[in-house]
Amino acid sequence: MHRNSNKRVIILSYSKVNLVIDQGNTHIKYGVFDKRQLLHSDSVDFLDKTLIAKLQQKYHFEKAIISSVVSNEPGKLFEIVQKTIPNTIWLSHLTPLPFTWTYKTPETIGKDRLAAVAGAIEYFPHKDTLIIDAGTAITYEFVTHKAQYQGGNISPGLKMRFSSLHHFTSQLPLLTPSPDHAFFGKSTKEAIIAGIQNGITYEIDGYISTLKLSHPDVCVLITGGDAEFFARKLKNPIFVHLNLVLIGLNRILEHNAQ
Repeated sequence: MHRNSNKRVIILSYSKVNLVIDQGNTHIKYGVFDKRQLLHSDSVDFLDKTLIAKLQQKYHFEKAIISSVVSNEPGKLFEIVQKTIPNTIWLSHLTPLPFTWTYKTPETIGKDRLAAVAGAIEYFPHKDTLIIDAGTAITYEFVTHKAQYQGGNISPGLKMRFSSLHHFTSQLPLLTPSPDHAFFGKSTKEAIIAGIQNGITYEIDGYISTLKLSHPDVCVLITGGDAEFFARKLKNPIFVHLNLVLIGLNRILEHNAQ
């Protein structure tokens, strides 16, 4: 930070600034990092060259990384970013990662899952950690204190369950989540809401409780759009970190720069 004592103007300067982009199923989330410090993050419907140019003008990025669950190959978004930031990485299963893994089908794994694991290692180094991403789908990942990714599971997310229950039946209505619900519903609407939301809550608590039998000191991180919704309902203690994937992408980017 440099201060001009005459005009009292503060000018911020950054070094080695990174742009990380997480292209999800519904939104694109991006983060700006000064080394490993998150300076700014936002979620947008699309990321075009105009916004990239504005961000570049402000931060002067040194490097960037893009993760996408929409496409396995670099597309238009990668081309736009690379033209502005030549040192841009497209995250794939071949990208060097800050952990070891033995996934049987590495080419099929969601890149946001890899980023979440990297974020957990950054957040809880040398700890057994369960990572839960409650988004369009709910994913569960387990990484050991030795930074060994053991694999994970994929389950339908909150809104997906409401949608599928309506889509695959003749008369059940399409409903939306509710922060309050009974244990047993006394109407069809209440039964659907309680059934879906209790089901997910018990599912998450079940994963945590079962894993604690073999790893009693396991840390639990939850991220994703519905993270805070469920964190308040769980019996087990849990840490909410909404920018975990962005932090993980930045960790991967820094790992490849070494």
